[in-house]
Amino acid sequence: MLHYCYEIILKVDHIMENKKEPGRRVIAAFYDSCFLVIILVVLFFPSFGGIGHSEENYFHVILNGSDVGIVSSREEAEKCLIAARRVINRDSDHMILVKSDMVLHGRTVFFGRTDTESYIISNMTDALKKGIKDTQTEAYTVKIKQYTVNLANSDDVTKLLKDVLGKYDSKSEYAPELINDPTRQLSALTAQVTSKKDIEKKTDEEQNSYFGDVGVFAALDKMFEDTSAAKEKDFADYDLGLMSIDFADKVEVIQTYIPSNEISSLNAAIDDVTKDKEKKQIYEVKSGDTLSQIAESFGLSMDDLLAMNSGLDGAGAMIREGDELTVTVPEPELSVTRQEQVFVEEDYEADIIYKDNDSWFTNQSEVIQQPSAGHRKAIALITYTDDKEVLKEIEKQEITMEAVPKIIERGTKVPPTYIKPISGGRLTSGFGRRKQPKKGASTYHKGIDWATPVGTAVMASSAGTVVRAGWGSGYGKVVYIQHSDGRMTRYGHLSKIIVKVGDHVDQGQKIALSGNTGVSTGAHLHFEILIGGVQVNPLKYLN
Repeated sequence: MLHYCYEIILKVDHIMENKKEPGRRVIAAFYDSCFLVIILVVLFFPSFGGIGHSEENYFHVILNGSDVGIVSSREEAEKCLIAARRVINRDSDHMILVKSDMVLHGRTVFFGRTDTESYIISNMTDALKKGIKDTQTEAYTVKIKQYTVNLANSDDVTKLLKDVLGKYDSKSEYAPELINDPTRQLSALTAQVTSKKDIEKKTDEEQNSYFGDVGVFAALDKMFEDTSAAKEKDFADYDLGLMSIDFADKVEVIQTYIPSNEISSLNAAIDDVTKDKEKKQIYEVKSGDTLSQIAESFGLSMDDLLAMNSGLDGAGAMIREGDELTVTVPEPELSVTRQEQVFVEEDYEADIIYKDNDSWFTNQSEVIQQPSAGHRKAIALITYTDDKEVLKEIEKQEITMEAVPKIIERGTKVPPTYIKPISGGRLTSGFGRRKQPKKGASTYHKGIDWATPVGTAVMASSAGTVVRAGWGSGYGKVVYIQHSDGRMTRYGHLSKIIVKVGDHVDQGQKIALSGNTGVSTGAHLHFEILIGGVQVNPLKYLN
């Protein structure tokens, strides 16, 4: 550059030799000054940058405490940092986590020397390698409900799933495969089971499509299929064994990067996923259940069932419909559902026959014919979840002894509902044992009491007929209403009775006013519900 400046000045001096002496001196002095400025610029600024910038355009880059060079913009520094990160991860099969504390010291200059991108990237790569915090390994996370396990590769995932199926697929007729899950935005896979027969069928169809599935052979095949479908199968015509198999739970597989010590071995994962674990469940007792039947259905001994239910005092303990029992059910982490076609020779029960009685309520029923088992040979399609039978469908049967069905007569009328007979009021005495509130009062309360001011409207809890209205000794003024379901309601300690015997009343109709008559400690309404002449807790029946 000095050479070029010197050449320029010589040319200017040569031009001015032919001019007048005074002008020549003035211009010579001017150019000598310019020459001096240029020399100073060259000495202090080795290379040229842009001129006239008002913002910072010269950045000194410090990465993880190391000086990595000079750039002209923040964007250039970020670009180089990304490139350096790529270099580190490109050279490894793992995900490398590094510290990247980058500091930029910027200023504004007219001229300045910057470093090349390759120089910056190289220095940044060295600085990042010094700041490696962790190295994570590629893995596949298998999620099954609340359970997760990390495996090294997709082949291990497939082997795990195949082992789960292998318990029921001894001939390896089915194979798991991983497919992209279209329901997930993330890159996730899901497992599905494919039959080898389906794979072969698909191959045949592709071949037929290639060669053209037309002509006399296609017509003969179609004719044979129609004939076979029309002919009734004999027992020997059925294919017995495993018909289908699949996972009962959704299997989600996500490719990820994790620390290598969090990856499980394949054998440990197989053991963890396939072994049965004891999981407690609550079973609600149904009509006709016995303790022995419940224990057998869940694969428990009677002693185990009694041990899990401390409220049972032995194998002969009484259980009622609606009771809840704790049972322990062995379940693997990943359940399998399957269908098997089997030949059975067995006793069977006919379907229950129901006869409707329009004069009965729906909570009324009566067995009018007891059942007896029949006997049959059959081809059955049985659906299992793990080892538990959940459905049995008869494909073909031959009855050797006809079963006698159970016949049940049942009501169709919806029973009446019962509502609170007053608006508001404070519950002051519940149903059952209590401290005697007043001399002459019972220590066993046969109804419930609501404290309410004298004169509060009392309504019929349900539609019915008034069968008594008047004085009722300790009840004071009292009203009895008979209802269509056989139940009766009683309203005591009234101040005024509005209805009379024989009146039909609707639900919510005003029948009396509350009071403090009879054996009473204060203004309130006493209310009872009677079933078969016996008082029951009204709170269990009020809607």
